[in-house]
Order: sequence, then C-alpha cells, then structure tokens
Amino acid sequence: MKKHNFNAGPSILPRVAVENTAKAILDFNGSGLGIMEISHRHKDFQAVVDEAVALFKELLSIPEGYQVLFLGGGASLQFCMVPYNLMNKKAAYLETGVWAKKAIKEAKLFGEVSIVASSADKNFCYVPKGFTIPADAEYFHITTNNTIYGSEIRFDMDSPVPLVADMSSDILSRPVDVSKYAIIYGGAQKNVGPAGVTFVIIKEDILGKVERPIPSMLDYRTHIKEGSLYNTPPVLPIFTLKETLKWIKELGGVKAIEKLNIEKSGLLYDAIDNSKIFVGTVAKEDRSLMNIAFVMKEAYQAKEADFMAFAQGKGMVGIKGHRSVGGFRASTYNALPKESVLALIDCMNEFEHNNA
Repeated sequence: MKKHNFNAGPSILPRVAVENTAKAILDFNGSGLGIMEISHRHKDFQAVVDEAVALFKELLSIPEGYQVLFLGGGASLQFCMVPYNLMNKKAAYLETGVWAKKAIKEAKLFGEVSIVASSADKNFCYVPKGFTIPADAEYFHITTNNTIYGSEIRFDMDSPVPLVADMSSDILSRPVDVSKYAIIYGGAQKNVGPAGVTFVIIKEDILGKVERPIPSMLDYRTHIKEGSLYNTPPVLPIFTLKETLKWIKELGGVKAIEKLNIEKSGLLYDAIDNSKIFVGTVAKEDRSLMNIAFVMKEAYQAKEADFMAFAQGKGMVGIKGHRSVGGFRASTYNALPKESVLALIDCMNEFEHNNA
C-alpha cells in the first residue's frame, strides 16, 4: 500500500534527494568512502557547503550583506542565540503559538521582553493584527508559521526595528523579501532537509553591538568567519539539504513551489469547508499553507478515533493533531505531492459518506 506522509517534522523529503543521499552514504563522489565517513575539511565536502549556500542565495534572492549558515542545535538553540547576539536591554516578540512562547522564555534570560500581541486567548487560532512594535526594542521576533495550530504570516511585514523570523516550517514555500529581515532561521526538518541541520540567514552588520561577551559557539561571527565549519557540522543533513534545494530549483524555484502549495492546500481546505463532519480550526485569513488543522464537528467527535483508524488503513501517515490541540493535522510541505492531498480528500469523503 502506498503511504502518504503528512508528518509535521521530520517530514517528507523529495524522493530524488533521498535517493541521492542513499547513494552518497555508500559512495560519495566516487571516492570509495561514504558521505558520513569523509572529513568535513575535505574539498569535496566544502563544495557541498558552497553549493548549498549558493542555492539558498539564488532561490531566495538573498541580497549582498547577508550570510547563510548551517549549524546544529535546531531552531531551539536559536531561541537563545538570537538574544545572546542582539539584545542589550529589550526585545519585542509576537506570541502566536508554542514555539513563539519557547522563544520568548529564552529571551527573558537576557533582558526585557515586550509581547506586542498574543493569540493565546483563542488557543492560537489566528494571527494578531493592529499591534505596535516598540521603537526602543533591539529587534522584533516573529514565528511565521504556526506548525502546531495551523496559522501563518504569509507576508513580509515592515518593522521599525530589526526583524527576526523563525521560518522553520515555511521556509522556501513562498518568495520572501529577505531585505526586510535581520535574521531568518529554522530547523531544516520540516521543509528543506532532514533533522540535524539549522539554517540561519543573517545580515552581517546587525552583529557586534551587544555589550556582553558571547561564547564562541554561540557567536554568529564565529560561524560566519569559519564558513559554518568552526566545529564538525552535520555533514549528512547538509548534503540532503543541498539535494533538496537542487530539487526546488529544478521545479522552477520558489514561485513555482508557492503555486503548487496554494493549489494543494486550497483543495484540502475546500474539502474541509464543504464537509458535513469536518471543520477547520483557524481563522480563514490566517490559514497556513503548510500545516492544515481540522477537527470533527461536535456531533461527530466521538468518531475521531474511528476516522484515524480508517485513514491509517488507507495509507495516511501523520495526520493526528498535536497533543495540545487534538483533532487532525495534515502537513502539506513542499515535497508532498498533490496525489497525497487528493488521496486524503478521497479518504475523508468516503468516511463521511459512511458515517454522516
């Protein structure tokens, strides 16, 4: 039976990226050694890093003055590194979900944190609007896609202070005006690669302005100077990330990917909105293209476990909602084919026909 992978992360990867990685594990560049066995100082691996950086810059049209880094520690380490490098006294944050809350918690260790707005009052089912960013903040932090709850900021906002964005789960799903951001970061394992590597796009002139000493491993300048090779990097995930970026380019780039993502999510949202038994959980204007959250209408909630078992029997993987939300969540990342979305819709329609 064909499996349809809707996992929220680690998640589906382009098949070609997986296959090329499997080959490189056995024999990298005809060397007789696997990619996991070579030195990260070898010229062949330097070429992998260089190509990955070049592809990131090309696909997102990253302007001069920005650096692309590949680090360890996941986005969660960036929750600490951002304030360590940027905050002297005060930062501003938009609270839109669990990951935003975790970033806020870490930032509070370094100074005052102003939460400019929050959607916690409605269990993060919308993106706050009409807020004011304090001009005395050293930066303003947003989480562009709410992986757990299914909301998304799908535009590049103006900010009077340096803008920092966690784009873990929607990077390269749409064009981004990088020039509006001081830092864009995220874990690769949702949209651009496997777990183990973190991407950081950083405007170099934002650094060197804090008064505190910064440990070498937590100082962005260390990694810029060493080209992401200050210590042994996550070699294998960087290779797969590079292969994923090549796949995006071959598909036609980020604009082409965005068009596909809009089509896929639109089909599934239409199915939910026209359903007798399913209902979406996020304000329509804030719905994510990457993580589609839905539940059963009140009269049918007793059948949630039945639908989960039915869907699994049809090859649907990873559609159980996060434990803090319940219901269902279909992650429709870049690499998920339209075929899988249509299969899920057929599954939902069949279950509804038999139970409504």
